[in-house]
Amino acid sequence: MDKKLRNNIAVVTGAAKGIGLAIAERLAKDGARLVLADLDEAGLEKASTHLTSRFDTEVATQAGDLSDQGVAEKTIKLASARFGRLDILVNNAGGGIIRPFAEHTPETLKTTIDRNLWTLLWCSWYAVTPMRKQGYGRIVNLGADSVRNGLWDHAAYNAAKGGMHGLTTGMAREFARDGITVNTVAPCAVNTPQMVAITKSDPALAAKFVSVIPMGRPAEMEEVASMVSYLASAEASFVTGQVISVNGGSTML
Repeated sequence: MDKKLRNNIAVVTGAAKGIGLAIAERLAKDGARLVLADLDEAGLEKASTHLTSRFDTEVATQAGDLSDQGVAEKTIKLASARFGRLDILVNNAGGGIIRPFAEHTPETLKTTIDRNLWTLLWCSWYAVTPMRKQGYGRIVNLGADSVRNGLWDHAAYNAAKGGMHGLTTGMAREFARDGITVNTVAPCAVNTPQMVAITKSDPALAAKFVSVIPMGRPAEMEEVASMVSYLASAEASFVTGQVISVNGGSTML
Protein backbone atom coordinates (compact mmCIF):
# COMPACT_ATOMS: atom_id res chain seq x y z
CA MET A 1 0.00 0.00 0.00
CA ASP A 2 1.28 3.45 -0.93
CA LYS A 3 2.10 5.47 2.18
CA LYS A 4 1.29 9.07 1.27
CA LEU A 5 3.19 10.50 4.25
CA ARG A 6 6.37 8.46 3.81
CA ASN A 7 9.45 10.52 4.79
CA ASN A 8 7.25 13.18 6.45
CA ILE A 9 7.98 14.31 9.99
CA ALA A 10 4.89 15.21 12.02
CA VAL A 11 4.41 16.83 15.42
CA VAL A 12 1.11 15.87 17.06
CA THR A 13 0.14 17.68 20.25
CA GLY A 14 -2.19 16.24 22.87
CA ALA A 15 -1.21 12.83 21.53
CA ALA A 16 -1.20 10.60 24.62
CA LYS A 17 -4.80 9.49 24.17
CA GLY A 18 -8.12 10.19 22.50
CA ILE A 19 -8.29 12.06 19.20
CA GLY A 20 -4.59 12.96 19.33
CA LEU A 21 -3.55 9.33 19.59
CA ALA A 22 -5.99 8.36 16.81
CA ILE A 23 -4.40 11.03 14.61
CA ALA A 24 -0.91 9.80 15.47
CA GLU A 25 -1.98 6.26 14.56
CA ARG A 26 -3.33 7.37 11.19
CA LEU A 27 -0.25 9.45 10.34
CA ALA A 28 2.01 6.55 11.34
CA LYS A 29 -0.06 4.17 9.21
CA ASP A 30 0.43 6.58 6.31
CA GLY A 31 4.20 6.51 6.78
CA ALA A 32 5.05 9.54 8.94
CA ARG A 33 7.63 9.63 11.70
CA LEU A 34 6.36 11.35 14.79
CA VAL A 35 7.03 13.74 17.62
CA LEU A 36 4.31 13.35 20.24
CA ALA A 37 3.62 16.01 22.87
CA ASP A 38 1.32 15.96 25.88
CA LEU A 39 1.11 16.82 29.58
CA ASP A 40 0.85 13.10 30.37
CA GLU A 41 4.42 11.76 30.33
CA ALA A 42 3.43 8.18 31.18
CA GLY A 43 0.70 8.28 28.53
CA LEU A 44 3.22 9.50 25.96
CA GLU A 45 5.56 6.61 26.68
CA LYS A 46 2.72 4.15 26.35
CA ALA A 47 1.60 5.74 23.07
CA SER A 48 5.17 5.73 21.75
CA THR A 49 5.62 2.03 22.48
CA HIS A 50 2.27 1.24 20.87
CA LEU A 51 2.98 3.22 17.69
CA THR A 52 6.51 1.91 17.31
CA SER A 53 5.49 -1.73 17.64
CA ARG A 54 2.31 -1.54 15.58
CA PHE A 55 3.44 0.69 12.71
CA ASP A 56 7.22 0.18 12.75
CA THR A 57 7.82 3.93 12.85
CA GLU A 58 10.16 6.20 14.78
CA VAL A 59 8.67 8.23 17.61
CA ALA A 60 10.08 10.97 19.82
CA THR A 61 8.21 12.47 22.77
CA GLN A 62 8.09 15.74 24.68
CA ALA A 63 6.12 16.04 27.92
CA GLY A 64 4.97 19.37 29.29
CA ASP A 65 2.48 22.20 29.14
CA LEU A 66 2.43 23.53 25.58
CA SER A 67 0.85 26.81 26.69
CA ASP A 68 4.33 27.49 28.13
CA GLN A 69 6.46 29.11 25.44
CA GLY A 70 9.57 27.15 26.37
CA VAL A 71 7.85 23.77 26.19
CA ALA A 72 6.37 24.61 22.80
CA GLU A 73 9.79 25.68 21.52
CA LYS A 74 11.41 22.43 22.72
CA THR A 75 8.66 20.38 21.11
CA ILE A 76 8.97 21.98 17.68
CA LYS A 77 12.78 22.00 17.73
CA LEU A 78 12.81 18.32 18.69
CA ALA A 79 11.49 17.43 15.21
CA SER A 80 14.49 18.98 13.46
CA ALA A 81 16.95 17.79 16.11
CA ARG A 82 15.78 14.18 15.92
CA PHE A 83 14.68 13.85 12.29
CA GLY A 84 16.22 16.78 10.43
CA ARG A 85 13.02 18.56 9.38
CA LEU A 86 9.40 19.37 10.22
CA ASP A 87 6.70 18.80 7.62
CA ILE A 88 3.46 18.57 9.59
CA LEU A 89 2.16 20.19 12.76
CA VAL A 90 -1.14 18.94 14.15
CA ASN A 91 -2.36 21.30 16.87
CA ASN A 92 -4.66 18.94 18.73
CA ALA A 93 -3.83 19.83 22.35
CA GLY A 94 -6.84 21.35 24.05
CA GLY A 95 -9.72 20.22 26.21
CA GLY A 96 -12.16 22.82 27.34
CA ILE A 97 -13.88 23.11 30.67
CA ILE A 98 -17.47 22.80 29.50
CA ARG A 99 -20.00 24.57 31.70
CA PRO A 100 -22.51 27.42 31.53
CA PHE A 101 -20.63 30.67 30.98
CA ALA A 102 -21.80 32.31 34.23
CA GLU A 103 -20.56 29.29 36.21
CA HIS A 104 -16.97 29.67 35.05
CA THR A 105 -14.35 31.04 37.41
CA PRO A 106 -11.36 33.17 36.44
CA GLU A 107 -9.25 30.02 36.76
CA THR A 108 -11.42 27.86 34.49
CA LEU A 109 -11.62 30.63 31.88
CA LYS A 110 -7.84 31.02 31.84
CA THR A 111 -7.33 27.26 31.67
CA THR A 112 -9.69 26.96 28.72
CA ILE A 113 -7.88 29.71 26.79
CA ASP A 114 -4.43 28.38 27.70
CA ARG A 115 -5.20 24.81 26.67
CA ASN A 116 -6.82 25.63 23.36
CA LEU A 117 -5.35 28.90 22.11
CA TRP A 118 -1.91 29.51 23.63
CA THR A 119 -0.80 25.96 22.81
CA LEU A 120 -1.74 26.62 19.18
CA LEU A 121 -0.12 30.05 19.03
CA TRP A 122 3.25 29.03 20.44
CA CYS A 123 3.57 25.79 18.46
CA SER A 124 2.53 27.45 15.19
CA TRP A 125 4.81 30.43 15.80
CA TYR A 126 7.83 28.18 16.19
CA ALA A 127 6.83 25.83 13.35
CA VAL A 128 6.58 28.37 10.54
CA THR A 129 10.30 29.21 10.63
CA PRO A 130 11.63 25.75 9.64
CA MET A 131 8.69 25.24 7.27
CA ARG A 132 9.46 28.48 5.43
CA LYS A 133 13.14 27.59 5.17
CA GLN A 134 12.33 24.29 3.48
CA GLY A 135 9.49 25.74 1.38
CA TYR A 136 6.94 23.22 2.60
CA GLY A 137 4.64 22.67 5.55
CA ARG A 138 1.23 21.50 6.66
CA ILE A 139 -0.42 22.93 9.76
CA VAL A 140 -3.68 21.25 10.76
CA ASN A 141 -5.61 22.52 13.77
CA LEU A 142 -8.36 20.75 15.70
CA GLY A 143 -11.15 23.28 16.05
CA ALA A 144 -14.79 22.81 17.02
CA ASP A 145 -18.09 22.68 15.18
CA SER A 146 -19.61 24.28 18.30
CA VAL A 147 -18.12 27.61 17.18
CA ARG A 148 -20.58 27.51 14.30
CA ASN A 149 -23.66 26.13 16.03
CA GLY A 150 -23.41 27.78 19.47
CA LEU A 151 -23.68 24.51 21.38
CA TRP A 152 -24.96 24.67 24.96
CA ASP A 153 -22.35 25.37 27.66
CA HIS A 154 -19.57 25.97 25.12
CA ALA A 155 -19.28 29.79 25.12
CA ALA A 156 -15.83 30.04 26.75
CA TYR A 157 -14.55 27.03 24.82
CA ASN A 158 -15.83 28.60 21.62
CA ALA A 159 -13.95 31.80 22.42
CA ALA A 160 -10.70 29.81 22.32
CA LYS A 161 -11.59 27.65 19.34
CA GLY A 162 -12.96 30.65 17.47
CA GLY A 163 -9.54 32.23 17.91
CA MET A 164 -8.07 29.10 16.37
CA HIS A 165 -10.39 29.39 13.39
CA GLY A 166 -9.37 33.03 12.95
CA LEU A 167 -5.66 32.25 13.17
CA THR A 168 -6.15 29.60 10.50
CA THR A 169 -7.34 32.06 7.87
CA GLY A 170 -4.79 34.72 8.77
CA MET A 171 -1.82 32.34 8.67
CA ALA A 172 -3.06 30.65 5.51
CA ARG A 173 -3.00 33.94 3.62
CA GLU A 174 0.29 35.09 5.09
CA PHE A 175 2.20 31.90 4.25
CA ALA A 176 0.39 30.82 1.07
CA ARG A 177 3.44 31.49 -1.13
CA ASP A 178 5.84 29.76 1.24
CA GLY A 179 4.50 26.30 0.46
CA ILE A 180 2.67 26.17 3.79
CA THR A 181 -1.01 25.33 4.09
CA VAL A 182 -3.00 25.99 7.26
CA ASN A 183 -6.39 24.38 7.85
CA THR A 184 -8.69 23.46 10.71
CA VAL A 185 -10.72 20.29 11.19
CA ALA A 186 -13.83 21.09 13.24
CA PRO A 187 -15.50 18.01 14.72
CA CYS A 188 -18.84 17.77 16.48
CA ALA A 189 -19.17 15.47 19.50
CA VAL A 190 -16.62 12.68 19.11
CA ASN A 191 -16.75 9.21 20.63
CA THR A 192 -13.69 9.73 22.83
CA PRO A 193 -13.17 8.11 26.23
CA GLN A 194 -14.37 11.40 27.72
CA MET A 195 -17.58 11.27 25.68
CA VAL A 196 -18.11 7.65 26.71
CA ALA A 197 -17.74 8.70 30.37
CA ILE A 198 -20.28 11.51 29.92
CA THR A 199 -22.70 9.10 28.26
CA LYS A 200 -22.47 6.82 31.28
CA SER A 201 -22.58 9.48 34.00
CA ASP A 202 -25.02 11.94 32.41
CA PRO A 203 -26.84 10.33 29.47
CA ALA A 204 -29.25 13.26 29.18
CA LEU A 205 -26.35 15.69 28.63
CA ALA A 206 -24.72 13.39 26.08
CA ALA A 207 -28.04 13.03 24.25
CA LYS A 208 -28.38 16.83 24.21
CA PHE A 209 -25.01 17.23 22.49
CA VAL A 210 -25.82 14.50 19.97
CA SER A 211 -29.33 15.85 19.28
CA VAL A 212 -27.95 18.54 16.94
CA ILE A 213 -26.28 15.92 14.72
CA PRO A 214 -28.58 14.72 11.89
CA MET A 215 -26.77 11.37 11.69
CA GLY A 216 -27.75 10.80 15.32
CA ARG A 217 -24.38 9.74 16.65
CA PRO A 218 -21.00 11.18 17.62
CA ALA A 219 -18.11 11.03 15.17
CA GLU A 220 -15.61 8.22 15.59
CA MET A 221 -12.05 9.33 16.31
CA GLU A 222 -10.83 7.60 13.15
CA GLU A 223 -13.24 9.68 11.06
CA VAL A 224 -11.62 12.85 12.37
CA ALA A 225 -8.11 11.43 11.89
CA SER A 226 -8.89 10.62 8.26
CA MET A 227 -9.53 14.27 7.42
CA VAL A 228 -6.41 15.36 9.30
CA SER A 229 -4.32 12.89 7.30
CA TYR A 230 -5.65 14.23 4.02
CA LEU A 231 -4.95 17.86 4.92
CA ALA A 232 -1.48 16.88 6.16
CA SER A 233 -0.58 15.33 2.83
CA ALA A 234 0.75 16.68 -0.47
CA GLU A 235 -2.64 15.74 -1.97
CA ALA A 236 -4.17 18.78 -0.24
CA SER A 237 -1.72 21.21 -1.86
CA PHE A 238 -4.46 23.65 -2.99
CA VAL A 239 -6.52 23.55 0.22
CA THR A 240 -5.67 26.29 2.70
CA GLY A 241 -7.45 28.66 5.07
CA GLN A 242 -10.37 26.28 5.48
CA VAL A 243 -12.38 25.22 8.50
CA ILE A 244 -13.64 21.79 7.48
CA SER A 245 -16.38 20.26 9.60
CA VAL A 246 -16.48 16.55 10.39
CA ASN A 247 -19.88 16.70 12.00
CA GLY A 248 -22.53 14.39 10.62
CA GLY A 249 -24.36 17.43 9.26
CA SER A 250 -24.72 19.42 12.49
CA THR A 251 -23.80 22.53 10.51
CA MET A 252 -23.92 22.73 6.73
CA LEU A 253 -22.14 25.08 4.35
